[in-house]
Amino acid sequence: MPATPPAIEIAPPRATRREWVALGVIALPCLVYAMDLTVLNLALPAISADLRPSSAQLLWIIDIYGFMVAGLLITMGTLGDKIGRRRLLMIGAMAFAAASVAAALSTTAQALIATRALLGIAGATLAPSTLSLISNMFRDERERRIAIGIWISSYSVGGAIGPLVGGVILQYFAWPAIFWAAVPVMLLLLAVGPFLLPEYRDPEAGRLDLGSVALSLTAVLGGVFALKQAAEGHVDAPTWVAAALGLAAGVAFVRRQRRIAYPLLDLRLFGQPRFAAAICTYALTSFAMFGVYIFISQHLQLVLGLSPLVAGLCTVPWALSFVVGSMLTPAIAQRCSAPRTMVTGLAVAAVGFAGVALVDGPHGLAALVVGMTLMGIGMAPVFTLGNDIVISSAPPERAGAASALSETSAELSGALGIAVFGSMATGLYRAGMAGQLPAGLPQEAVAEASTLGGALRVAESLPAPLAEALGLAARTAFVDGLQAAAVLGTGIMVASGLLAWRMLRPPRAPGGASATQPR
Repeated sequence: MPATPPAIEIAPPRATRREWVALGVIALPCLVYAMDLTVLNLALPAISADLRPSSAQLLWIIDIYGFMVAGLLITMGTLGDKIGRRRLLMIGAMAFAAASVAAALSTTAQALIATRALLGIAGATLAPSTLSLISNMFRDERERRIAIGIWISSYSVGGAIGPLVGGVILQYFAWPAIFWAAVPVMLLLLAVGPFLLPEYRDPEAGRLDLGSVALSLTAVLGGVFALKQAAEGHVDAPTWVAAALGLAAGVAFVRRQRRIAYPLLDLRLFGQPRFAAAICTYALTSFAMFGVYIFISQHLQLVLGLSPLVAGLCTVPWALSFVVGSMLTPAIAQRCSAPRTMVTGLAVAAVGFAGVALVDGPHGLAALVVGMTLMGIGMAPVFTLGNDIVISSAPPERAGAASALSETSAELSGALGIAVFGSMATGLYRAGMAGQLPAGLPQEAVAEASTLGGALRVAESLPAPLAEALGLAARTAFVDGLQAAAVLGTGIMVASGLLAWRMLRPPRAPGGASATQPR
């Protein structure tokens, strides 16, 4: 019999100029998302001074956005597959602009928390729409990695622009002005998006399961509420009820996804080792990164006494390092393979976290800047290649749900990182401040001194010797928390590297040699 001719592999189509121009449009909401996060952190001292939130409210102002995004990302990703990813992106951009205006008009801590929650709901429509559109527009593996690198870089550019823009705004205007910056960018997206972005949807999409939506949101918010209450020392009946409700909803959600025909979360994807490794590594990296980042702006302004503008400039190298790392990753992965590139990046990130732990040394500011820069360079390959592995593992028609799962892991773990690292630092701060407050202070002043900013405000009303002693104690206790967070982040990076190497390395061939490295 004649030999069967080898199958001819058809190369995927190359992207045209329209796809690359559309990628620039897709980057706009990502840039705004990063700006919103970095500017908010920079504005925390001003918000704290104006609205006087409690320590719990301050954490909720930061966290609620990420938790709402995390709770709704999978829902929005599946909704985008059903109604069209471009359409969902346009709806999200319009809602984000409206919520930004509402946040700018907030006059109480409670109102700001509520409007940040609305921003989170709108933000949940943006990330899965943009990443899934990239998976559809760029079929070639190398082009897709470059596109994802640019997509990641847009977050980094937003992070770089955010401190600069925020520093200038806070130098001359009150903090509500930071929310107005997002409005013109979203309006620009609404104007040009319908003409440049293609539309993609799943022609066989099933009905959006509202029961799964409710269960996923309940699981996230119930668990978060319990964690927050426990972090504040309120381990009471409502805390246990919230924890039990969140856990029960999570278990019910997973079981429901196995039964229904069109699930929000396709659990079969976790059967692929590369997919599971990418999700876990991405989540751990986000957990450590956001957990440390929350301390940076407060350290620069309240401990070192830098102005908002100078503090913003000090964070620019970190943001730019993500751009450099994201743009170099595709070329490095092409030469060295994706697993080796990710593991090497995690090793570099571990060195960066260790550098941040030296923040209290004689060259503390230099150690902080260099450490953050190494963290950015090292974590960029995890974000770029991790997203590529996730969306390439899913069928094209479910790219929205897969990309939403990737972003959910990052958002939820990032928000949990803020809560866990923040809770750890709060405990260290309280231990460091024990016995440091002068006798006879009113109860309101004692409660206000539970945060670094509050302690410094209390110090302003005290005689000079007491004020100096209280300020020194508060700053020292805060730095202890930052150093502990950096040490914990170092350990997480090492563990993530070992996990990635074990799960992403190629299987052994029968003869004992390694199989072809996955690209």
